[in-house]
Amino acid sequence: MSVTLHAEPRILSTKGDLRRLRQAGKVPGVVYGKQQSAAAAISIEAKELQSLMRGNPHSILELMLPDNGQRSVLLSDIQRDAISGQVLHVDFHQIDLNETVRSAIPLIVNGVSPGEKEGGMLQHVLHELEVECVAKDLPSSIEVDVGSLSIGDHVTVAELKLPSGVKALGDPELVVLSVLAPQKDRTEDELEAMDDAAEQNEQQSREAQAVETDR
Repeated sequence: MSVTLHAEPRILSTKGDLRRLRQAGKVPGVVYGKQQSAAAAISIEAKELQSLMRGNPHSILELMLPDNGQRSVLLSDIQRDAISGQVLHVDFHQIDLNETVRSAIPLIVNGVSPGEKEGGMLQHVLHELEVECVAKDLPSSIEVDVGSLSIGDHVTVAELKLPSGVKALGDPELVVLSVLAPQKDRTEDELEAMDDAAEQNEQQSREAQAVETDR
């Protein structure tokens, strides 16, 4: 399900103009894509953008522009203030719903595992999955079923049930989540595996951010 975001054309773009725009509660941005000859400068209400960020910022958005109608876009880049975290600028990529796109999709845990009921702890290692598919088939989330996992079991990317036409990118052997023994019962190997999984997740996050920045 797509999300509608309202935008306004933006003409002025000096540093002073952008500062005043942000002080007025708006965020400057641009829209680019194959369907247009040049990037279009826009502004968006900061509150509306924050609401999007709390939901699923990787979903397909319907960008509404006065006098220019509706455009299907993906959020491709976000610039933040290094200290305050305030969003300073956003880039949107206009897409054709029939073209192939890549996006990071949130992974949602479904159910409670038997291992947790036995006192184990669910370790959620991978929270987003980079996928490729036709834009109109892009899922808003991917469910991870843990209903059959006992203590010591895990789920890899290759074991995820993806919607038809959706392809997972990256290493298929990456661990998505696992059920660990209670802390007092963990072996040295399990503790080392936890550290390895955390490091693996951080590395993938850095790679995903690098890909997002290069788009």
